[in-house]
Amino acid sequence: MAPVDAFLQGLRAHCGQAFAGKVVANLPPQPDDAFSGKALVMHVRECSDAEIKVPFHVGADRSRTWVLTRTAAGLHLAHDHRHEDGRSDAVTLYGGDSAAPGTAQRQEFPVDAASIAMFQGAGLAASVTNTWALELQPGERFRYELARPGGRLFRVEFDLTQPVASPPTPWGHAELR
Repeated sequence: MAPVDAFLQGLRAHCGQAFAGKVVANLPPQPDDAFSGKALVMHVRECSDAEIKVPFHVGADRSRTWVLTRTAAGLHLAHDHRHEDGRSDAVTLYGGDSAAPGTAQRQEFPVDAASIAMFQGAGLAASVTNTWALELQPGERFRYELARPGGRLFRVEFDLTQPVASPPTPWGHAELR
């Protein structure tokens, strides 16, 4: 099995479950940190052979969903950002394709050209060098990471040994049946 497929299979095994997390790296410290003091919950909410959607709740903020899509060459990670009324944010669906070959435990996603153009258009110059990573130790932990050259490192770790109650429906998504 290809590493990317093993990674997806490991994540898919947690479909329907939600997990609490905590920030384990935030360097340099951010003055207006949106994550400080808030409950962090990921919900492996929607799973198919081709795509997995993982909403990431930050306190009462239900605007973020990580979307992993299987491609011919690997995976694509997109960050779906919504407003409370469900409308897409002006900066949404940014991300990148997995750097080959990755492993069954870690996939890295350098920023893609479309995202760079979006960030530049929105005046987010620091984001044009983003690399995101997802790490999975099935049944143990899941990590989300944002890294930039020059020292920016943000990492959230979720404990997969202790499922929590499923959070409310993320903004802009349909109720699950």
